[in-house]
Amino acid sequence: MGDIQVYPEKGTVSFGSGLQGWAFTLETFAKIYSKKFGIEKKKMMQRLWGNSFYDAKTKKWSKNQQEGYKRGFCQFIMEPILNLCTSIMDGDKEKYTKMLQNIGVELKGDDKLLVGKQLLKKAMQLWLPAGDTLLEMIVTHLPSPADAQRYRVENLYEGPMDDEVANAIRNCDPEGPLMMYISKMVPTSDKGRFYAFGRVFSGTVATGQKVRIQGPHYVPGEKTDLYEKNIQRTVLMMGRYTEQVQDVPCGNTCCLVGVDQYIVKSGTITTFKEAHNIADMKYSVSPVVRVAVKPKDSKQLPKLVDGLKKLAKSDPLVLCSTDDTGEHIISGCGELHIEICLKDLKDEYAQIDFIVSDPVVSYRETVTEESSITCLGKSPNKHNRLFMKAFPLAEGLPEDIDKAKVSEKDDPKTRANYLHANYKWDKNLALKIWAFGPETIGPNLLTDNTSGIQYMNEIKVHCIAAFQWASKEGVLCEENMRGCEFRMLDVHMHADAIHRGAGQIMPACKKCIYACELTACPRLVEPIYLVDISCPQDVVSGVYSVLNKRRGIVIQEEQKLGTPLLKIQAHLPVAESFGFTSALRAATSGQAFPQCVFDHWSVLYDDPFDSNKSSHKIIMNIRERKGIKVEMPQLDNYLDKL
Repeated sequence: MGDIQVYPEKGTVSFGSGLQGWAFTLETFAKIYSKKFGIEKKKMMQRLWGNSFYDAKTKKWSKNQQEGYKRGFCQFIMEPILNLCTSIMDGDKEKYTKMLQNIGVELKGDDKLLVGKQLLKKAMQLWLPAGDTLLEMIVTHLPSPADAQRYRVENLYEGPMDDEVANAIRNCDPEGPLMMYISKMVPTSDKGRFYAFGRVFSGTVATGQKVRIQGPHYVPGEKTDLYEKNIQRTVLMMGRYTEQVQDVPCGNTCCLVGVDQYIVKSGTITTFKEAHNIADMKYSVSPVVRVAVKPKDSKQLPKLVDGLKKLAKSDPLVLCSTDDTGEHIISGCGELHIEICLKDLKDEYAQIDFIVSDPVVSYRETVTEESSITCLGKSPNKHNRLFMKAFPLAEGLPEDIDKAKVSEKDDPKTRANYLHANYKWDKNLALKIWAFGPETIGPNLLTDNTSGIQYMNEIKVHCIAAFQWASKEGVLCEENMRGCEFRMLDVHMHADAIHRGAGQIMPACKKCIYACELTACPRLVEPIYLVDISCPQDVVSGVYSVLNKRRGIVIQEEQKLGTPLLKIQAHLPVAESFGFTSALRAATSGQAFPQCVFDHWSVLYDDPFDSNKSSHKIIMNIRERKGIKVEMPQLDNYLDKL
């Protein structure tokens, strides 16, 4: 990628106000002054930054500060901007009218009646429009698709790097097979329809073309998550305007009409049969805050369900699901994110009034020790027996699975070597990982440690299905599991295939996994935010008192360079984050600014079976909310005797 640092004198930094919509780079002013001084633009940009001083009387530049010399940036950029701002805010009409004439800004129509802040905003937007500055920086400094795709293809494409598609992406070839990644669904003016917005990486996408739509769960050679459809229209999006075109070659972004019902959030569109997917975008946050919604008028339930489907399409980070209790759940990344989603749902997608429950935090279940006994699970017909144990995954392995450093798609030998080198796993066991769960990407493992047992491959599918089911709904309170390995130690099976079908093996395996969890010191895992707080020195005590009341732990405190502000970093449990911002503002008279991002999962080490501990109360609340029996699960219900 070359040098990725930014330098104002190279035009890779812009200054301005996003709120007021104006911005400039040194290049903007260098163009004006290079004509005036008769210096080439590049040289002028160097003089407008750093130690370059100018004396207006002698008309000389100097590298050193001397009497009568002023820094170039201050004299030629800051002073004109400040003079214009001051004269407008002071209402000095004669002065600012003359200045606006000099810089070539002409106010038209109603703009002439503006005063104060409104006039300042309008004048600055006309003089230094932010859009033009941003576009100029993109055009001048970002590599073209032809250059960028050469080194990006390894990160973009999931298939082999030497196949036809990889070569077409590498060369940005408009004649090659079509490869397009849909990154976002944009609502259209037609009710309930979406534009599929994305970028064409190779080939040309055209109206009426027959394409393969591959969702994120598509596996080459299989039919899952795959549709073959025609594109109805190709559209260019320019802000709020759309322009219909016949076709769009690679290196451009465009929208497709008519594929929205086959894509949920993102997907790959191709014309090549053997094409693999373009890698899905990874987000550093995780939907951990949930609310349940129900319509005020029950007749409007279909409208709400339809609205939730549209919301799930339009925002890549929202998860909309229906609970077993029949509740409609919206999961987002935090209080603010949920608030925005609910506003969109109400005003745009469902257009009905609904009732929202209090925010609820998603917990996870884990084990912290090896199972104290080998657990036995008998099939309903008593002819099959499974012997299993649970083990906690090594520290750092669940995070590696989350980041896809270890995944189901890896080559088993490569994965086994990685686990052996980094986590001291036995190589033979690492080669016999049956499944990841829940949903084949979760941070839980099912491994096979048996040897010399017949018919294992026949029951493998049923065991994996039971493991997926159990890891999605743990035994404590039906939350997802995290960081657990369930190891199959021995199996006794009936010789007749009819007596070891799914109906016999699945319930036995699920019960056995639950028994393993209960005998392996089960604990709850809660999500933790990393909070960045900027505040002046004199309100630090208020920040600490708010954090202490909410189980927050300060991990770093440092002075922000060049400012009187302190930067405090702390870990705050998501469960304690509701109302945190308003509490912090109240304690610091509004001088502290917090920013929360999901950081990691942390185990609650208190015993959930002790009724005085907080995790016991959390489990009881979750069970009550989900409509499960409000009592702790008993081992005898899951563990079979020989």
